[in-house]
Amino acid sequence: MNMEFIEAVDALSKEKDIPRDVIYEAIEAAIIRAYKKNYGTEQNVRVEINRETGEILAYLRMEVVEELEDEDTQMTLEEAREIDDRYEVGDIIEFQVDPSGFGRIAAQTAKQVVVQKIREAERKMIYDDFVSRKGEIVTGRVGRIFNDTIYVSLGNTEGVLSRNEQVAGEKYRVNDRIKVYVMDVKDTAKGPQVFLSRSHPGLVKRLFELEVPEIEDGTVVIKGIAREAGSRTKMAVYTEDENVDPVGACVGTRGTRVQAIVDELNGEKVDIIPWSEDTDELVANVLSPAKVERVIVPDPDEKKAEVVVPDYQLSLAIGKGGQNARLAARVSGWTIDIKSHSQYFGDDEPKEEAPAEEAEAVETEKETSDEE
Repeated sequence: MNMEFIEAVDALSKEKDIPRDVIYEAIEAAIIRAYKKNYGTEQNVRVEINRETGEILAYLRMEVVEELEDEDTQMTLEEAREIDDRYEVGDIIEFQVDPSGFGRIAAQTAKQVVVQKIREAERKMIYDDFVSRKGEIVTGRVGRIFNDTIYVSLGNTEGVLSRNEQVAGEKYRVNDRIKVYVMDVKDTAKGPQVFLSRSHPGLVKRLFELEVPEIEDGTVVIKGIAREAGSRTKMAVYTEDENVDPVGACVGTRGTRVQAIVDELNGEKVDIIPWSEDTDELVANVLSPAKVERVIVPDPDEKKAEVVVPDYQLSLAIGKGGQNARLAARVSGWTIDIKSHSQYFGDDEPKEEAPAEEAEAVETEKETSDEE
């Protein structure tokens, strides 16, 4: 019987992916509860299960005292010395009791305790697992969809992808595989809740870390990232290694690396720009693909910059609905005020005319933005 007991514990441990000791501790707690239920007592009981033989030993614990206050948990020094004259006040004496004689109600109580303890252990393991994966990407399957909320099966738990964390235009059906960003994990009365996102900038950052070895090993650092999910992301990258091109590393040979990420994001545009410690250069870079004539920084501490662009580049610098300017400000951490050459210098100042090829490129970019 004892070997069957050990085999049952081993099988339960594998099935629930719970350490054997956790199950043994749950059973020990259940036997203590059963003893108290059976005898209607608050006596101090200790239970020990031999992990090798499966033998269950239950002990009633009594404290040696000078004056008896609770006969269920204490015995006098005189009574103790009748057992062994070496006992002193404060010692604990244990008497073995037989758990096999517990009644049906006690057995039911024990079963309930075991089930409850195992469920608590499962919840704690799930919670600890996903807390450690917070800020990472996980792959799951769409389990169900209710009121625009997608519930994603993540193995032994279910994650919540709310409507606000979804990307407009992305459609999923039950059983579709989906990559999601673990945004938050909360321990609730109903168990751990895992909150997921497809629109968080961290999703793009993690995708690049998975795709680009130079980012994973720290050679290339992502200094800033800003995203309007489903439309465009700007990411600024930097390296101290003069032999490494940070933008080229992220783009990959013939664009293979960035294309893999764009495909995962269902066609979202990704601008990869070089980070610079020089403010003028940084602000000019983040406004790409627009060309910048001048950057004016009245007070560097305020992190505000005025930017002058050629007249024909103004709409490109601002972007559709101000998107390019918004993303540039967020990725750089600077407030950027964009003005055209004419707005800043007036009509009397000579202004640059758009070369034919640049005008065509600007028009193409505008058409692309309009299609979005």
